[in-house]
Amino acid sequence: MVRSWWLAGLLVACAAAEPPLRWEPRCRQQLRHLQDGARIAARLPPRLEGRWVSTGCEVRPGPEFLTRSYLFYANRLFKAYQFYYWDPSCRDPSYSLVIKGKLRLRQASWITRGATEADYHLHKVGIVFHSQKAMREVAAWINQTSGEGCSGFLPPGRTWAPGALYELLSAKTERDCTAALGFAMHELSLVRVEKHYQPLLQPQQSGSRLVEELYLGDIHTEWVERLHYRPTGYQRPMQSAVHHVHPCPACGIIYRADEHHPPILPVRAQLPMQLSGSWVSTHCEVRPAVLFLTRYFIFHGSNHTWEGYYYHYSDPLCKQPTFTIYASGHYTQGIPSSKVRGGTELAFKVTQAQVTPMDQVTVMMLNSSEPGSCGLTGSWSAGVEQDITPTNGCLALGIKLPHTEYELFKTEQDAKDRSLLYIGERPTDGSSPDSPDKRPTSYQAPLIQCAGASEEFSNYLSLKYLGKKDANGNEALKPLPVAFLLFIALLFLRWG
Repeated sequence: MVRSWWLAGLLVACAAAEPPLRWEPRCRQQLRHLQDGARIAARLPPRLEGRWVSTGCEVRPGPEFLTRSYLFYANRLFKAYQFYYWDPSCRDPSYSLVIKGKLRLRQASWITRGATEADYHLHKVGIVFHSQKAMREVAAWINQTSGEGCSGFLPPGRTWAPGALYELLSAKTERDCTAALGFAMHELSLVRVEKHYQPLLQPQQSGSRLVEELYLGDIHTEWVERLHYRPTGYQRPMQSAVHHVHPCPACGIIYRADEHHPPILPVRAQLPMQLSGSWVSTHCEVRPAVLFLTRYFIFHGSNHTWEGYYYHYSDPLCKQPTFTIYASGHYTQGIPSSKVRGGTELAFKVTQAQVTPMDQVTVMMLNSSEPGSCGLTGSWSAGVEQDITPTNGCLALGIKLPHTEYELFKTEQDAKDRSLLYIGERPTDGSSPDSPDKRPTSYQAPLIQCAGASEEFSNYLSLKYLGKKDANGNEALKPLPVAFLLFIALLFLRWG
């Protein structure tokens, strides 16, 4: 009993002391880490020299499963490998592309802040087939859809020759048979390199390790548009073969690969879909049409309801907030996707939403919106949340309520055994996947699980940029209330 009284006294003393005790759940810590820029540096213009590799199996719209390995030389030439697979684990190769050309960096992008625009010219594109089936299918695509110069690319019944390299594109002969594959290198027209430092994991070591990431332009979600689309967002970043995250089992395998020896990635356990809990962005995300945002989701598996926070910003480091959207609703039981192996199909109903404008530009836009189309007309002010459910959404922000979205989800574990959630990629044209035929076939950047289902009590803490500011202009953590500390002390007295 003496020990309990001593503990109660200590808690009360700490509550009155300066500075106050502070406590912050992991989800909020991650969001703050992102809002603080996570010590990321981006050089303009970027330095590309060296080799960059995928960190795992990538999924492009279609779906297409691939890994990439790009080598940039100091004289602006480049040699890129794209390895394509039949499966979402990138263990069953289909064919490999060898792409050679020249890249010239231009000016900083006027559209996508933080990016550099570039021009590229392709010299050669070659293809190596890894099975008779792959050779037969690709030859059929080219012979059926290409022009006269490609109609006899591979005669029907041609026997597969392991290791043989066939020319798809040549600048010298002006032959281009790549369109049938939906191939384009427009990703090279938008470039960004980020640097940050990864803390060393070993207990006996201190310090950090440099990590460099290469962001290239996104791929249009509509197959027919990808040959003409000029990117305004990014796809999954590649990492420097020298300065990459650790551990990265795939990095070394992809680095050592070539067109004759495609990378076979390690076997990964298939995880059942477990949505319950809280998930948060791993970095500042960029979507087409120049949207910078971070996401935070809470899934309640017991009643299949969900909550989502979408924090929008005007800068590529997610430091300058523009507005926040809070949405909620319910979702259906998932079923395995018949189109995207390894994915799960769900339907999400969005029934309620609130918006919090965070800068004067957004406030002015919302206050000038058509009456009855977005909350109370003329009543918007910075930092104040308003419910847009009564007006069936917000026309100015493209939000319609209620509405249903047909989604694609996937969960997996990273090399550190952390749970990741992949949600379907949004349509490039800015529309909503509001019908089954518009269901995504690829994924956005992954979310990381920051709290399990048993930790959902932490979600009562506000996540809406409404805290006080510290001396540096950042949101200060709120102290734990004295009443709460006294309550804990009384519990110890009761059971001590």
